[in-house]
Amino acid sequence: MVEAVSDKPAPEDATDTQGAHAPQSLKLLILGALGVVYGDIGTSPIYAFREALHASSGGGPASRADVLGLLSLIVWALTLIVTIKYVVFVLRADNKGEGGTLSLMALARGSVTRGSGAILAIGICGAALFFGDAIITPAISVLSAVEGLKVVTPAFEPYVVPITIVILSVLFFVQRFGTGSVASVFGPVTAVWFIALGISGLTHIADDLGVLLAVNPYYALSYLFTQSDVAFVTIGAVFLAVTGAEALYVDLGHFGRRPIVIAWIAIVFPSLLLNYFGQGAFVLAHGGQPHNPFFEMLPPWALLPMVILATAATVIASQAVISGAYSLTRQAVALNILPRIEVQHTSASQQGQIYMPRVNMLLYVGVVWLVVGFGESSSLAAAYGISVTGEMLVTTILLFVVMRRRWLLALPVAVATTLVFAVVDTGFFLANAVKIVDGGWVSLAVACVMALIMMTWVRGSRMLFDKTRKSEIPLDFLIEQMTKKPPTLVPGTAVFLTSDPLSAPTALMHSLKHYKVLHENNVILTIVTLQQPRVPDSERVRMEVVSPLFMRVKLKFGYMEQPNIPKALAICRKLGWKYDIMTTSFFLSRRSLKASPTSGMPLWQDRLYIALARTASDATEYFQIPTGRVVEIGTQVAI
Repeated sequence: MVEAVSDKPAPEDATDTQGAHAPQSLKLLILGALGVVYGDIGTSPIYAFREALHASSGGGPASRADVLGLLSLIVWALTLIVTIKYVVFVLRADNKGEGGTLSLMALARGSVTRGSGAILAIGICGAALFFGDAIITPAISVLSAVEGLKVVTPAFEPYVVPITIVILSVLFFVQRFGTGSVASVFGPVTAVWFIALGISGLTHIADDLGVLLAVNPYYALSYLFTQSDVAFVTIGAVFLAVTGAEALYVDLGHFGRRPIVIAWIAIVFPSLLLNYFGQGAFVLAHGGQPHNPFFEMLPPWALLPMVILATAATVIASQAVISGAYSLTRQAVALNILPRIEVQHTSASQQGQIYMPRVNMLLYVGVVWLVVGFGESSSLAAAYGISVTGEMLVTTILLFVVMRRRWLLALPVAVATTLVFAVVDTGFFLANAVKIVDGGWVSLAVACVMALIMMTWVRGSRMLFDKTRKSEIPLDFLIEQMTKKPPTLVPGTAVFLTSDPLSAPTALMHSLKHYKVLHENNVILTIVTLQQPRVPDSERVRMEVVSPLFMRVKLKFGYMEQPNIPKALAICRKLGWKYDIMTTSFFLSRRSLKASPTSGMPLWQDRLYIALARTASDATEYFQIPTGRVVEIGTQVAI
């Protein structure tokens, strides 16, 4: 088992990532951002206002004060959370062009000298919460869209769940073929969706122009104070309007800040506001009684096309979450937060297009289980929101570290700014926490399991490293002994992979013990994962000649890169090493782990770590080493 070790780069200032995307047309980037970045938040009007109305009125008629109050809450939630927090602040916290919870964690860890362990724990919590959200988003999005068929005719009601499962099954099945061809239509379809959202809302605002008063935050505050008995629960439903905001940051590296900001301000935000105002006016014009205003306010001729378009939009939103889960998992593996997991590249030109069979299967099982178990989107809405609000709170905490240590903002400014975001995030988190019994436990359970797995892997890997290091002898001492008593030399080069370049690798010691020979050239190779997304080739390799027989080589990769050892070693030719893959053998240690009562972890956690280690994908495939050049030597280690 080969472990990656983290290395902290020197802090750099936050920069706009647009420069990385200069070769592409700005219009194409904006169109792509519509499909990938805003797919989730763009489908929220299907169910967000409906659920807020039901939570507020308990199923009865909604009053004017209720409608205006709920609309005002939605408007200001979108303004504060998406526009101000993410667009103005979070998008500026890019880690060399990349975004997302783990990117922000890496950025924060790279800027501190103390407390990096606490930041790692916070980042793990954020990543775990994302996985909790990842199984709910496809379920509620697609299910809520298909439920529009019940508005077309009640005869479709028994078929809503089966149709949803079929759509989701097809969606997860086609993941193995890659998203490149499908992604080309994401942007145009989502653009049509946002246009349809705006038009459907605009045609009904005239039903009651009084809904425009909801832009005044007075109505939101008035609702919170006058409807205190239901306001807390209602806030949890209002939050559904901003789910998907994290996608702005997660997909920062795909499009850059400028296209994402332009798409939000020019298209997405206005379309969402028009649709929510239109739903509010429609509800007021019909006595506050509509059950599903998003679909009911459509003319009969537009109903079925809108259901089809909504289904397409929700599938796109689900695809974005699935791709995000792949990307986050790969980052976690690279940062040694999760064991190695098989990665299949589905595009010869786009490095970010990947497929993870194991992750795909687990997501599919979880999503289908939710659809079958909850049956309708209204029930599933109770399970939605807790993970997202928790992840947003994690982002706020890490953002504070970046503000202080990377941007060097004055403490009062950083505290005041972060406090506003923290109060809003905490309020939404607590409001969603009351739904734990009604289904919120699902996302929390998934998040807790993932957090336990990641914490166990981090802790177990660290303890295993410390234990094996104690039993290994220093490399310099071994070289000194070989100088006094040279071993028999054989032609060729031996590369020994190890996480500790100062100690003699276990594979080297066993090779000497059993073969009684040493290669003419021996390389102690260490793979280092930096707290940055990518590493340029000019900084990839560091070489150090230790003796005529030994050389240390350190290969650096970013957490967004798939390590390719042979390709990276080819760079060494420019540095003086005549590397030839046909005369090089790679020696890897394959550890057989045994649980030990004195390991420092509970016995059950030892067994969990061992189980995780056994599921790790083969190091040869992960590091893309030709199988014909690999020699694996087994060792047994008690942890």
